[in-house]
Amino acid sequence: MNWKLPLGLVLCVLLPLSVAASAVDDTPDIIALRAKYLPPGAIPYPDDNPYSAAKAQLGKTLFFDPIFSSSGTLSCGSCHKPDRGWEDGLSLAVGDSRQALKLKTPSLIDDAWLDRLGWDGRFVSLEAVTFAPITGKQNMNMSEAGVIARLSSIPEYVHDFKTVFDDATISRKHIEMALATYERSIVAAQAPFDRWAAGDDAAISQAAKRGFAIFNGKGRCAECHSGWAFTDGSFHDIGVAKDGDVGRGRLFPTSVKLQHAFKTPTLRDVALRAPYMHDGSVPTLEAVIDLYDKGGIARPSRSEVIKPLGLTAQEKADLLAFLNTLTSRAQPIDIPAPPR
Repeated sequence: MNWKLPLGLVLCVLLPLSVAASAVDDTPDIIALRAKYLPPGAIPYPDDNPYSAAKAQLGKTLFFDPIFSSSGTLSCGSCHKPDRGWEDGLSLAVGDSRQALKLKTPSLIDDAWLDRLGWDGRFVSLEAVTFAPITGKQNMNMSEAGVIARLSSIPEYVHDFKTVFDDATISRKHIEMALATYERSIVAAQAPFDRWAAGDDAAISQAAKRGFAIFNGKGRCAECHSGWAFTDGSFHDIGVAKDGDVGRGRLFPTSVKLQHAFKTPTLRDVALRAPYMHDGSVPTLEAVIDLYDKGGIARPSRSEVIKPLGLTAQEKADLLAFLNTLTSRAQPIDIPAPPR
């Protein structure tokens, strides 16, 4: 895939553990490190699906239209809710039959910069993801032909596809291209941390600044949640998954380290996205911090960076204060009415 911009997931340099909590924002190490978290510029669009405003608007309309589900009640936006950090607030995703699926709904924030999508990374692009939930029997439970027939029966959609695409057809490829173009526009809004990273020393509290040092040092969080997007885009066993919940190991059965390994999620808008982990098994951010502090299930596949941390109560509180600075102010979304 040929991107206009490189992936840009900047790996963080670990801070010395001796950073003084009383002068966090005055240390050269902190000043240099926070600059590494400044976000990139333009959203990258692939050469074979370039941006256009009309295509993005069509994709947005499709995203919030329940026409893709068998019952006509479930849209992409039903699970990826703007006010829940583009997740749904459930432990496990719920399909058209209202039965729980096996995994939590992942956030779509900043997916434009990732080259492997899904909890197990089986998808190589946003286009490739599109029809997996639509045709999934336990998810939206629609056929490709059924989706195209429904869209083709609505004159406004016929007109919009004709306007956006040269050959004027409503096809799987064009549906994928439109939805992916809109989804690439789902990016993190400016959070208090971003203002601090850009030089506003008053944007976050002293506790949060101490938490940032812990995040990059003793807490070892940045070894996976690295760079401006707060994800390395990779897969790790963090000692949570159990039994047959093997994640990326299903795609690479001979790899010891990929057993129970799941995608590192972004921490953008993380305070909105409880519960946590691929299976929604951890209810709060406080519980997430406690889990990492304990170290998770010890086994050959567990990541080398997962081990007991020995965080104090104050360090946990400071780390939580930092994580809360990654959530932006709610951005209103104008949800289009589906054409009928």
